[in-house]
Parts: sequence; structure tokens; C-alpha cells
Amino acid sequence: MRTLTAQMSHTGHAWRLYVVLYGETDWPTFRWERTGPVPTVAERRHALAALGYEVEPGAVWSWTEDHRDPDDDSTPVALIAAVTVRGWDGGAA
Repeated sequence: MRTLTAQMSHTGHAWRLYVVLYGETDWPTFRWERTGPVPTVAERRHALAALGYEVEPGAVWSWTEDHRDPDDDSTPVALIAAVTVRGWDGGAA
């Protein structure tokens, strides 16, 4: 069974959740048009379902931060969350 990675990012505007499909130019994407609060786990689950995916059993969301300019820690931070997902049929959608 092939698993994929879903990521959710926020750079100060809307929250965006997407499923990473290597080799593809158009990734399944869902947007929350708000700056806060952080989408709940239930909201993320519903968004993934709308895209045809579900969190892999036992997987948990991990968070990291990135800077627009890695050499300048005074630049705005981009928050990025990631989780392993699979298609609704148990494989990659």
C-alpha cells in the first residue's frame, strides 16, 4: 500500500492543506480563508476526506517552521504541518 504526505501551511494569510504528489503539477488542495485559528484536527480530517484521502492509522501531525529567508531569522515564519495519508480505498488516491 502506497502512502503519501499531506502538508498544511500558513504564511500569514489563509491556511492551505495539500497532498504532495511527486511528478504531478496539480496537487489536491483545500484552503481555509482565515488567518486563525489553526484548523482543528477534525477540520483537517474533513478537508482530506473532501480530497479523497484519510490520515494513515496511527499517524500524527508534526509541526515545523521555516523562514522565507533561511539566512535571516527576522523574516516572517511559515508554519508547516505534515502527516502520512492514504487514499480512501487504502491506497494512494
